[in-house]
Amino acid sequence: MGPKPKLSKPKRERLSRELVLQAAVSFADEHGIESLSMRRLGQELGVEAMSLYNHIKNKDDLLDAMVEIVVADIEAPKVGGDWREAMRRRANSAHDALLAHPWATMLLVSRANVGPRMLRYVEATVGCLVEAGFSYVLADRAWNAIDSHVYGFTLQELNFPFDPSEYGEVAKQFLPMLPADEFPHMRALSELVIEGKHDGLQDFSFGLEILLVGLEALR
Repeated sequence: MGPKPKLSKPKRERLSRELVLQAAVSFADEHGIESLSMRRLGQELGVEAMSLYNHIKNKDDLLDAMVEIVVADIEAPKVGGDWREAMRRRANSAHDALLAHPWATMLLVSRANVGPRMLRYVEATVGCLVEAGFSYVLADRAWNAIDSHVYGFTLQELNFPFDPSEYGEVAKQFLPMLPADEFPHMRALSELVIEGKHDGLQDFSFGLEILLVGLEALR
């Protein structure tokens, strides 16, 4: 018998900007954005941190590009047609994307995000509202009001201290803190939750529809 053939080592995927960004997003999804550093990212990719700078300018460039990846998952509204349905789909799409990437909301509200995908996303949003009859000023206020609802609700949902399935039991535990003579309304509401007549949970669609109805009245 001849010599056994040498087994070739699997080739490591060639480092690229796209590969670095996808690894950064995956890392942040799992460990949080606070734990992300060029050193940790290099470890994830099996390379020295310095080699990342061939593809990423700096940490700010990395964060901006990560936001762009999330924005790409949000459905931009189409100009023309039913503006309320377009804004509804946009808001729900944004909410879903931000829940999938829990670190992204704070980056959206705390940084000047002006990447090409973000600019096209905002352009489509303003264009949809203006074509529907909103002035530029009112369109600006409208999409910012909708985004405030999306971002605020998402942060609240991500940081809610109880699992929704536990809410009835939690309400039962807090009931002794609500004597009827001092907190009659809060006690009555808690009893509805305990009895299963009301889930007591925040409703994303409820707030969104109030905004859309109010904006329609202003249009």
